[in-house]
Amino acid sequence: MRVIGIIPARWASTRFPGKVLAKIKGKPMIEHVWTRCRLSRRLNEVLIACDDRRILQAAEAFGAQAVMTDTGHNSGTDRIAEAAAKLKADIIINIQGDEPLVHPGTIDDLAAALINDPSVVMATVIKAITLPEELVNPNVVKVVVDQQQNALYFSRSVIPFDRDQKGFRNVPYFKHLGIYGYRKDFLTRFSRMPKSRLEEAERLEQLRALEAGVKIRTVLTDVETAGVDTPEDLARVEKLLR
Repeated sequence: MRVIGIIPARWASTRFPGKVLAKIKGKPMIEHVWTRCRLSRRLNEVLIACDDRRILQAAEAFGAQAVMTDTGHNSGTDRIAEAAAKLKADIIINIQGDEPLVHPGTIDDLAAALINDPSVVMATVIKAITLPEELVNPNVVKVVVDQQQNALYFSRSVIPFDRDQKGFRNVPYFKHLGIYGYRKDFLTRFSRMPKSRLEEAERLEQLRALEAGVKIRTVLTDVETAGVDTPEDLARVEKLLR
């Protein structure tokens, strides 16, 4: 089964334009992402899908395979769907270009969820929440799952609601890590689905799949990651790497 990792990379980030080329320890952030992806045992190939020639040239300079995609895409999923359309692949793994600490083992576990269960068409990664500040932070997306580890719902709000205030020891809280796996044929269908009402309300594109009745398998990890949305995040990640 052929598994390809695609890293979507756009220039015009609202809070941090050009962040994928911001330097961490002297290297562009996206090079750190690409390097970690290449340590995965499950990925047969790693591709950068970008929308700006500056990113393309930087990627080629450090030896990555990269392709230009439409500048008008609203999401990373749409960008990787365009890139994947021309590839021979069974499974596509979407790795965010602003996650320089992504762990190769997490990528492998996500790919395995699709490889080992033919019924799974979409999967993603979750991690237990242990910090109260993460629970109330709307930028940390929460998720509840069923007994088969399929996602029931994703929200920026606190879910589930702890009515009796039993706390972390008795209530399972999980956060969503923004890495996805898709069967290639489903990725094509998903990118063509119209945006859903829940997706628009929460600004979470995975809700488009749930609202359409698609099951999303979750993979539990204990490995922390750190996304970069601002220059302050960049400094924090560089400190962690050092």
